[in-house]
Order: sequence, then C-alpha cells, then structure tokens
Amino acid sequence: MTTTTREPLSQRDRAVLRAVAGGRCRRSGEIGMTLMVDGVYCSDQQVGLRLAAAGFIATEAGRGTATITDVGRAALAAA
Repeated sequence: MTTTTREPLSQRDRAVLRAVAGGRCRRSGEIGMTLMVDGVYCSDQQVGLRLAAAGFIATEAGRGTATITDVGRAALAAA
C-alpha cells in the first residue's frame, strides 16, 4: 500500500495565494515562474513554481495575471 502526503502550506504560500486570489499577482514574464505582487518581485523566487506545480495557481504566458484555481481556493480554505 502506498500513500502520498502533501506538504502543508507555509505562511508565505498562504499569503501569496491570498494575493493571487485578490488579483494582485502577475507573472514576471522572465524565464521560470517568478511572481510579482503589487508590481514588486516576490522575494521567494520559487513560490510561483511551487504553487503552479501543485495546481493552486495558473498564469497566462508572458506577463499574464496569476489566477487561483479551485484546488488553490480549497487549499487556502483548509489552511
């Protein structure tokens, strides 16, 4: 029997998810998944990639706005 566990959301992850839900995040448009919050680069360069890989956020190509997914809303509500 195998089980999978998901790491709990950190306080930073929850804060970024709340910012995405509030329409305050955009993808930087550079290589990778660096997010900008209120026009300022997020200090955790990996948070966008982590949240996107978990299916919590989605972004348009380039400098698209980040949007929270239904899975992300559920994770935020459960945290």
